Amino acid sequence: MRKIPFSVQILLGLALGVALGYLARAAELSWLASSLDTVGGLFVQLLKLAVPPLVFTAIVVSVVSLRGVANAARLALRTLLWFGATALIAVTVGIGLGLLTDPGRGVTLDTADATAPTKTGAWTDFLSGIVPTNPVGAFVEGNVLQIVFLALVIGAAALLVGPPAEPFVELNRALLEIVQKALWWVIRLAPIGTLGLIGKAVATYGWDLLAPLARFTTAVYVGCAIVLFVVYPLLLLGAGRLNPLRFFAGAGPAIQLAFVSRSSVGTMPVTQRAVERLGVPREYASFAVPFGATTKMDGCAAIYPALAAIFVAQVFGVELGVTDYLLIAFVSVVGSAATAGLTGAIVMLTLTLSTLGLPLAGAGLLLAIDPILDMVRTATNVAGQALVPTIVAAREGTLDRTAYDSAGRRSLVDDEPVERDSRPGQREEPTLAPA
Repeated sequence: MRKIPFSVQILLGLALGVALGYLARAAELSWLASSLDTVGGLFVQLLKLAVPPLVFTAIVVSVVSLRGVANAARLALRTLLWFGATALIAVTVGIGLGLLTDPGRGVTLDTADATAPTKTGAWTDFLSGIVPTNPVGAFVEGNVLQIVFLALVIGAAALLVGPPAEPFVELNRALLEIVQKALWWVIRLAPIGTLGLIGKAVATYGWDLLAPLARFTTAVYVGCAIVLFVVYPLLLLGAGRLNPLRFFAGAGPAIQLAFVSRSSVGTMPVTQRAVERLGVPREYASFAVPFGATTKMDGCAAIYPALAAIFVAQVFGVELGVTDYLLIAFVSVVGSAATAGLTGAIVMLTLTLSTLGLPLAGAGLLLAIDPILDMVRTATNVAGQALVPTIVAAREGTLDRTAYDSAGRRSLVDDEPVERDSRPGQREEPTLAPA
């Protein structure tokens, strides 16, 4: 299997998973569906298990390694600006498609049985979600945003303390090496995990659920495809002077895994490694990728809420005006941070609906097909999370363009991670995070 490129292995797992899922559904083999669910669930669970220690140790070591808070602040600001700019473009695409396709016109659904989701978004969620009630709880719950906050504070404190904090920093470096080694083993299981994840999705949902909402589903997939294969390549060419094909070759495994796993956080370790293989300095990547995994959601927080809000308004017979579309854009750009401490695009949708004054029960109409929509939404999220650090590094002049141009020529997991100087121009393999 080591002779087969990693991306091909994932595609083979995807194809076999679809076949097994279809077999399980057609022949009503509950044991096969259950087995696929177990295999996929265990893989995502293993990935999520590595996320808290990886994020914390990587960011602590990164902040200390930067030796300059001003530089970190500038990179963080530019990252946030690019997050907002790309989200604005994505929501514009979503609104435009909604106006063009009218996804809710002619849809006959029983709105009387629709109920509002149990979790709803609120503008105060960011403030209440970023600061943990206790440090242990953030790690137990796997709240990446809270872990990022803790790591930034502790890393900055260790930087200011100086030599007395060096034993603590060395401990984090050692833990980071251990986590990277274990995570490398998990990543090699991605083709098997892909088989289980996509197989379970096909066995459980099939495609019959899409019939009443075919126009809306198509609009979501088309919108994400436009952002993925039109907007992002244009940004890479125009803002970064980079070859888009090289980007997709390097980030492809992370995007593929995001499609089947439906988890930006679960895919985050693979995304971070892919970003570093694209030549982004590890000190910056270890901050930008975890932060993006919780706040950069072009699929879930921009394209989908825009289309879904238009769909709900049309189903309930509510006319939207120019002010409403501006509110949709505002919520999509700012609201993803407000719901960063929560999970799921439904939460983001409830924030959008409540801001527009639309019935929250409308979100319940889309719950049946949400897993199918979530595949392409998450793939778009992860692509954007890899895109922004790459563009920022390119514009800062810190991107290793030799590594970028060679990304994808070798498998993401052909070799174990080894040390690499973070200065541009080096060609050694990057590690998962700063070391």
